[in-house]
Amino acid sequence: MTSYIKVTRTRSTITQALKIRKVIESGLGLRKIGVTKVYKDNNCIRGMVNKVKHLVSYELFKK
Repeated sequence: MTSYIKVTRTRSTITQALKIRKVIESGLGLRKIGVTKVYKDNNCIRGMVNKVKHLVSYELFKK
């Protein structure tokens, strides 16, 4: 079974550094609050989620 991670943006990036904003908007594709994306679980995605974990909520699941 393949492992997936569901990431939802929960907070704004107004006061965050440019690096954090780029990870959320470009890396994870979360442009607005409340947007949810599902990705295959790998080290790259995990690293991005770990960097912005104070702005997103995430859930691991298997399909």
